[in-house]
Amino acid sequence: MPYIPHDEEETAAMLAAIGVDRIDALFDEIPQHLQTFPQGVPEGLSEMALAREFEERAAAQPSLRSFAGAGAYAHHIPAVVPELIGRGEFYSAYTPYQAEASQGTLQVIFEFQTYIARLTGMEVANASLYDGASALFEACLMALRLRPQQRSILVPRYLLPHWREVLDSLLPLQDVRCIELDADPQRGTVRLPAQAPADAAALIIPQINALGLLEDVDALQRWATDQGLLSIAVVQPLSLALLREPGGWGESGADIVVGEAQALGIPLNGGGPYCGLFACRRDMVRQMPGRLVARTQDAAGRVGYCLTLQAREQHIRRGQATSNVCTNQGLMVTAATIALASLGAYGLREAAVRSHRQARSLLAALLGLQGVRRPWEGPFFNEFVVRFPMSAVQLRDALLADGILAGVPLAELGLGEDGDLLIAVTERVSDEDIDDYRAAVGRILEQ
Repeated sequence: MPYIPHDEEETAAMLAAIGVDRIDALFDEIPQHLQTFPQGVPEGLSEMALAREFEERAAAQPSLRSFAGAGAYAHHIPAVVPELIGRGEFYSAYTPYQAEASQGTLQVIFEFQTYIARLTGMEVANASLYDGASALFEACLMALRLRPQQRSILVPRYLLPHWREVLDSLLPLQDVRCIELDADPQRGTVRLPAQAPADAAALIIPQINALGLLEDVDALQRWATDQGLLSIAVVQPLSLALLREPGGWGESGADIVVGEAQALGIPLNGGGPYCGLFACRRDMVRQMPGRLVARTQDAAGRVGYCLTLQAREQHIRRGQATSNVCTNQGLMVTAATIALASLGAYGLREAAVRSHRQARSLLAALLGLQGVRRPWEGPFFNEFVVRFPMSAVQLRDALLADGILAGVPLAELGLGEDGDLLIAVTERVSDEDIDDYRAAVGRILEQ
């Protein structure tokens, strides 16, 4: 971004124009104890000195082979993705308010919607949301608009904890409660009650759950339909190259589908930015949050793209808006679209197959070590829990010395015992990585 400095004379003129004698007065509504400038901040560096320090720090950092997951995964990103999204016309892209002036941006979003609709087996997908967790919150609000007399959502025990935290933070503000469903202690999957609560609007169906296990989605979908509930599918998009799409679950298919697009060409980067997927049935589209891009023709018969649905608070009266936290992640949408286009159906399936195959190989290697076992049996895609005869936190920290980020201790997520480690494997993991992981763990356990 350009620097736009103002000298003292310009600053004084601006302050005089608004009737303020000093800049600090602009912040007088902030409590004084929050205005304290941080202590110990070093003196500023020149651009050259700062670049050199970054290079030296980067060189000192070991290269880690990541086996961590829990909602964010180290997948291969085709080289074409950063090359194209770094172009100026994409890099600063955001769904424009005078949208018809930016046909390229709208075409990318339209293609993204098409990919997501096909991947999920749903009729309509929108122009993305802020991230997967907020997309789930929006799906819950949508279900409540479709079932206005109901005031609760059924949430499985093993939904990703940080997604559950979003629901627990925001739904009570809408006078909505989350009702947690127990899990089978042996299988780790949802245990359904005989009868749904009378005020329940929807059932959340995570495929895959927070333990990496596959749920019996057909049974869950049929139960939701029989109970008169809407179903909200939470999916990991790459897995849909192997697993049945939510639009085909049970006899009727899921009503709403959400997910996180990070696995589709978006790098791990300190928690974001991410991109929320959202799809639904066509007859529900008027209650869908966010924006929808459609293809049409202009008066000359040329193909054109426009925002067809944009029922958010900037466009209509706030009380009628379907959402006010439905930021479209334009740049992340572009990355995911380019990744999907470059991989194609075959490449996407190959990445999914390799992720699953390598995960099975690593699991088999670890189970060959003394004292290591699976606490929950059941099918999985590329993520699984292993219980070690020592603290999973200590094991993870020890493996960092070998350049291995071993996984996510379940105790840190509030889900498992001290020795439980959630391990994710992607197509980037080689046979050598698996051998090194097993050897390092074996050495630590012997010690």
